[in-house]
Amino acid sequence: MKLLFLGDVMGRAGRRAITENLPRLREEWKLDFVVVNGENATSGIGLSGAHAKTLLEAGIDCLTLGDHAFDQKDMLRFVEQEPRVIRPLNFSKAAPGKGARLFTSKNGRKVLVTQVLGQVFMKRPFDDPFSALEPVLKSHPLGGMAQAVIVDVHCEATSEKMAMGHFCDGRASLVVGTHTHVPTADAMILPRGTGYLTDAGMCGDYHSVIGMEKSEPLRRFITGMPKERFTPANGVATLSGVYVETDDRTGAAQRIAMVRNGGLLEAAAP
Repeated sequence: MKLLFLGDVMGRAGRRAITENLPRLREEWKLDFVVVNGENATSGIGLSGAHAKTLLEAGIDCLTLGDHAFDQKDMLRFVEQEPRVIRPLNFSKAAPGKGARLFTSKNGRKVLVTQVLGQVFMKRPFDDPFSALEPVLKSHPLGGMAQAVIVDVHCEATSEKMAMGHFCDGRASLVVGTHTHVPTADAMILPRGTGYLTDAGMCGDYHSVIGMEKSEPLRRFITGMPKERFTPANGVATLSGVYVETDDRTGAAQRIAMVRNGGLLEAAAP
């Protein structure tokens, strides 16, 4: 299978980059399944139902969320109605929606997508992501129940993301980090066949401070005093993420490549 994962969609610029470019990339790269983290797509904080619909119509098979999953209040209802949107598995036992779902791709193959939140340096305590993920992986064996397994690890610490990659090695096709909006350069295939990237980066305007207009973040760093709300930068956006090809029988990653399409970080196609 040919899989594409794109990092956090950031505001209007990120949404525009998805809607203008993803349909073309899906056709050119002959993609079987596309997962996108959309938790910053609405004003940089959360995802609204309307914006989720717009992104899904552009050719996304599954949208993941994150620690801002329900900052847009209508997502509390929308996530129950739209199975292609999943929230973090370990967010809260009372949270609506699902943290893992088995999808059927257009070629008939089963793809499990799940997301966990990290604990290190996060603003609020979440349940242990490793113990939350274990029963999901055990009940959806790679190459058996699922022909591909994609794990979105939404957290701050690179060490926690790396630990999750090794924890899932041989049980997932791809483990990819999100949340920091800064793409890393460590795409690799782990010893037991799991594709891994510490952070997919963001789909947004990189002429910014992690997707936000520069002036207010700079003011706060320099003076320690807030003056205005953060607003997403709205320049030309880069699509950032990772491309993986898997073995149709085992689900193991055979090829992995970082994706930097358009904007400031343009790179060659995978």
